[in-house]
Amino acid sequence: MGLPGTWEILLVLLVVLLLFGAKKIPEIAHGMGKAITEFKRGVRAPVDEIRKDIDSEDKKDSASGS
Repeated sequence: MGLPGTWEILLVLLVVLLLFGAKKIPEIAHGMGKAITEFKRGVRAPVDEIRKDIDSEDKKDSASGS
């Protein structure tokens, strides 16, 4: 099964428009954008914490080594 073509995408968009209505779609898109932002922040947080710990260890080592 290949990628969806133009007609398939248009059909899906039409069904979404009929199900949710034109006023509800921007609200759904806004909610999805917030969810994606929170997901990225949640994925990035542990990496930032590890980097902060490594930097603080490097500062301790350089301070005690001088």
